[in-house]
This record gives sequence, C-alpha cells and structure tokens, in this order.
Amino acid sequence: MDNFGLLSLIPPILAVVLAFATKNVVLSLFIALFSGTLIVAMGNPWTALQITFSDYLFVDMTSGSNAQTIVLMAVIGGFVALVEKSGGARAFAQAISNKLTKPVSAQIACWLGGLAIYFSDSGNSLILGPIFRPVFDKLRVSRAKLSYILDSTSSPVCILIPITGWGVYIMNIIATEFGNLGIEATDAATFLQCIPYQFYAILALVLIPVLALSKMDFGPMAKAEMRARLEGPSASELANDGEILVSEEKKVSMWNMLLPLIVLFVVIFAMFIGWGFPTQNIAGSKIRIALTSGYLLAAITCGAMIVKQKLMTFDEAFNVFIGGIQKMASILVVIVVAWGVGSVCGTLGTSNFIVGAVDGVLSPALMPALICLIGTIISFAIGSSWGTMAILLPIGIAMAHSFELSQPLMIAAVLSGALFGDHCSPISDTTIMSSMAAGANHIDHVKTQLPYAAVAAVASFLGYLIVGFTGMNAFVGVAVAIVIMLAIYFVACKLFGAKKAA
Repeated sequence: MDNFGLLSLIPPILAVVLAFATKNVVLSLFIALFSGTLIVAMGNPWTALQITFSDYLFVDMTSGSNAQTIVLMAVIGGFVALVEKSGGARAFAQAISNKLTKPVSAQIACWLGGLAIYFSDSGNSLILGPIFRPVFDKLRVSRAKLSYILDSTSSPVCILIPITGWGVYIMNIIATEFGNLGIEATDAATFLQCIPYQFYAILALVLIPVLALSKMDFGPMAKAEMRARLEGPSASELANDGEILVSEEKKVSMWNMLLPLIVLFVVIFAMFIGWGFPTQNIAGSKIRIALTSGYLLAAITCGAMIVKQKLMTFDEAFNVFIGGIQKMASILVVIVVAWGVGSVCGTLGTSNFIVGAVDGVLSPALMPALICLIGTIISFAIGSSWGTMAILLPIGIAMAHSFELSQPLMIAAVLSGALFGDHCSPISDTTIMSSMAAGANHIDHVKTQLPYAAVAAVASFLGYLIVGFTGMNAFVGVAVAIVIMLAIYFVACKLFGAKKAA
C-alpha cells in the first residue's frame, strides 16, 4: 500500500531519532514498530498492540527463512564460543606472532591474524589483543595502533564473508525484500556480487598494511606513535592490563580452531555439490540448511577435541556452547524487531513513498553515495551497523528496484555506510572491545582511529559517486576508491604526519 503518504515515514524516522537519543537500538526499533501498527490500526492503541504481535512479530519469527535464520544464528553463537574458549584461535594467533622483531612485521602479523579469525567480530579483538599487546609494547608500537588494527579487522572482515552471522543476517533481509518486490535473484548470489562493491570494508582492510609498510602516520595517531616510541605504554595503559578479557588457558594446538573450520567448509561444500553447485543456483533456504549443519558439526568437532584434551568436561563444553547461544540472544532480539519494522514499513508503503518523492528531484546516479552517507551518519550516532542495516536495506533495495539501479551496488552502499559506525563509533561494542583488548585508553582509541576511518569513508563516498555516474565495473570501482584513499592518506601524512623509525 502507498496511501499512507507522509505517515509512512514515521516508523523509520522514529527509529533513527530515538536511536540517536537513547543509544538503545532495540527500544527504538520496537517503538518504531508500534508507531507503524498504530497508524495501521487508525490510532487505536489496543488494536495496535494486538497486531504488533499477531500480524508482525509472530508472523515474521515463524516464516520459513526467518525461522531458519534464528536457528542458524544461535548455532553460530555456540560454535564461536567453543572455538574462542578452546584456545585454538589463541594458539593460531600465537604461532603467527612468533619471531616478530620489527614494528612492521608485528603490525602485518596482527593484520593477518585478524583476517584469519573472520568468524567473530568480538572474538577477533579478544583473542589477538592480549597476544599482540606485549609484542607491540616491546617494539614500542602504540597500543592505539594495536586497537586500531584489531578494530579494522573485526567487523570489516565479518561483513565480507557470507557464512558469518553478518552475512546470514544481510542475506535474510535481502531475501525478504526480494520476495516482497517479486525479484527473482537469490540472496546468496546477490551478496556475493555485493562484495567488490563493499568499498568501506575493503578500504579499511587495505589501509592497515599501507600504514605498516609506509611507516607513516598523521594526526593523533602520529602523536601516539611518537609517545610510544619515546616512552613506551603510559601509566594509564599499563593500569588496563588487569582487564585482559581472555584468560590464559592450557597450551593447546591451533588445530583446535583449524580442524572445526575444515569440518565446517567440507560439510557446506559437500551439501552444495549435492545440490548441483556450481552449475546450478542454490536456494537461500538450502544455503541456510548447509550452514546450520556445517556449524553444528564443527561445534561438535571442537567440543569433542576440548573434552578429549581434558581442557573441559563434557558438561563444561556443553555449557560454553549454550552460553554462546545466549550471547547471541541480544542480536536475535534486534533482528526480530527489525523484521517487524521492515514489515510494517512495507504495509505503510514507506519505500514507495520515498521513491516517489525523490523521483525527478534527485539523479538516480546520486543514490548509492547518498544512501552510504545517510548510513554513515546513522551508524556513527547509534553505534550499530545491524540496526542501521535493518532501517536502510529495505529502502535501498526498493530504490534500486524502482530506479533500475544495480541491486548489489545499492546494497553494498548501505553496508558501507552502516559499517562505519560499527567500526569507529565510541559507543559501538566492537570499538569498546578493541580498546579494552589492546589495553588502550578508549577515548584515545576513538580519537586516533577516527581520522583513518574517515579517510576510508570519504574515499568510499567518492567511489560510489563515480560508480553511480559512470556505471563502471565493480572491480574497477573499488580500485579507483583505493587510489583515492591512498591519495588522501599520503596528503594527510604530508601535511599532518610524522615518519616512524624502522
């Protein structure tokens, strides 16, 4: 329906404004949902309360793809908890951190470790931080730089991988919106096509080795590096050493991480091949079946190794798995309420109204850059990429459909904008975890990281402008964005920077 006009904007606007004001994404989304049902119920709050559950939350939770997503996300949470607690990921990171004698090699090793531990944005920081902290201290590299690397290889890695919780969540929204609009493309294929268009994630990852190899910094990071080189970690940073989030456990093999991951991939691809991959497209429902099966068997493998090595009893390992599911509950709440907001906006015709309002006013070529910019502002203010994606992805997909724009381009533009806040907002959980795991002052981490994140964000925005107006290939587009980022970075280093010692 599209006859609700301006009223259809109330739920998304409320979600954004309340998220800004309260910093509580769940509360903001729920109020936005209720406001939408209140409009549908013609102002009757009693009816609105009933249909909030009967027509939206209950329906959305029990629909096929959404129910699959809930189960899959829960299993992923249990698997991640087991791998983190097993010590396998720590052993893997420890192995690559050995024999590091120069600042460059230490930073590159930490970056590679972050790329390898792709399955958990929080696990990345919690595992690598305590390992590389003494290495960076010894080599007189600032803890601000360590927390920056941890933060830049957490969410930016996860959002590029389709088999992570991030990928599953994004594909679920894509599948829902494609179904509403009658688009026949599969969510998985679309997500894969989005990857080269995810400029911000790619640029954030590329910038780390550039910093390390160029030995140049600018702004607050340059001052932090100079201070670390002359004085080492500060007294306030050393005081944070008591807050290490991952305790030392028994010496274990990196195979405690590698073997479960091998099982995960073997199960997934065995099922894919059985369904005709790579010659046939695989339905999103089957992909979720394969992912759930793979993660469950990988978790069982990890649990069995933990028990056999006497790192935990069976009951302890099982409780860790259940604890991981419980940790995922807060994310699942966001997902479920976000589904409701998306559904009620569909009933109100929010996307149709927005598309009609901008049609003929703004050039369609501006849309990718514009929605990326909006996502950047929202995500930085609320500190949540998931909440931002829940609000903007349905709108971006509808706009792409109406203006005949590239769906992968518009979706990736939303993801890039949403990721910015998760990466560097001072109230983002990954930002907080990165500073704590590195033993860095949280405000220092935010101040030193923000200029670098802004370099990647500005380059991404310009990249989307160029691609929007020229229609260039995704790979050419990301290459252009990288060149822009490097130009901005080196100019900033020239004007506001300092060169580091080798």
